[in-house]
Amino acid sequence: MAKNTPSGTNQTSEKPDGASECGFVTESQPQPNTTPPQTSTRDLTELHDLLVAWLATQLSAGAEPTISDLTTPGSNGMSSETVLFDASWTSDDGVRTEALVARLAPDPANLPVFPTYELDKQFRAMQIVGDLGAAPVPPVFWSEPSPEPLGTPFIVMGRVDGVVPPDVMPYNFGDNWLFDASPEDQRRLEDTSVATLAALHGISDPENTFSFLASSRPEATALQRHVGATWDYYQWVADGQPSPLIERCFDWLRAHWPGDEGPTVLSWGDARIGNMMFSNFEPVAVLDWEMVAFGPREIDLAWFIFLHRFFEDITTQYGMPGMPSFLERDRVAATYEKLTGYAPRDLDFFTMYAALRHGIVMSRVQRRAIRFGEAVMPDDIDDLIMHRATLEAMVAGSYWT
Repeated sequence: MAKNTPSGTNQTSEKPDGASECGFVTESQPQPNTTPPQTSTRDLTELHDLLVAWLATQLSAGAEPTISDLTTPGSNGMSSETVLFDASWTSDDGVRTEALVARLAPDPANLPVFPTYELDKQFRAMQIVGDLGAAPVPPVFWSEPSPEPLGTPFIVMGRVDGVVPPDVMPYNFGDNWLFDASPEDQRRLEDTSVATLAALHGISDPENTFSFLASSRPEATALQRHVGATWDYYQWVADGQPSPLIERCFDWLRAHWPGDEGPTVLSWGDARIGNMMFSNFEPVAVLDWEMVAFGPREIDLAWFIFLHRFFEDITTQYGMPGMPSFLERDRVAATYEKLTGYAPRDLDFFTMYAALRHGIVMSRVQRRAIRFGEAVMPDDIDDLIMHRATLEAMVAGSYWT
């Protein structure tokens, strides 16, 4: 029988890679690579002292906090920096000890994946989701929006026991707890993950409940604002070196815009199983909220489906067995409809949008790798996109056939 926690796997509250970009470094053609992308480093002794001093300002007088076992995961990601530590302090009930995670906004000098990191918004979104009981999230402790204590804004959360489907190497490459699980356990993980998305989308009156996420963009609808923000992000990534393929994809979206965008919900944003922690093949924590926004339900559903397909296409290219019966598009949509009564629509549009968004992220990751000397600039700018062939097939209308 497959075990949820394989021998030698440590359980932690924060996935060690911490990155929405899936951790690949490639040259002009994708090559499976187990080397984590370059990240910034910090002096842990200095960080320890700064954290202790800051923690004392968050607690009552006489708390006398201490910190131990402070570490940064070896495969720390690019979306934010992750620090694990145990903290103890004196409270009215005696000495309290908590296993904590700090997520620090990255230093702009280290070429982060996104132009801004509004950690306080992520903190508030998780706090409300947790208070509503809409989905399992880590307990949130503190948000520090000022860069003064540690040199960058950060948030502090509690740790939760669980395991995460790996990104490096991806879970569908084999030799990990999810790949080795029984079909029944894999299906339970799939169904309960979809149920978690459904529960998030079921939060009533999201635009008032999460009013701090409101966009100031001028577009009329949530989807238009979402795509408009993605265009702005692409312009920032391109930095004067445009991608003809990405711009063709935007043209395709404009030509195939949904006639009915559907209801606006809270969109988690980076909705994939690699950003969930599991115990007994059921979610125990939903992580990585840096892409949280408002939009149609299909934005999350399509990202959820496509990020698995992204990994599957790599296994197909290299003749690996993969997990072709896992997270199938039609079954995910059917499960979602059964749970919510809402039939997902325009999935060709939304999976194209997911693939486009991921293509922009991958382009940024590759440009970053080039700056760090981990890759070389290809002759064709579109080769910065690892799944270029996928986007081209989607534009041609042949991908899903």
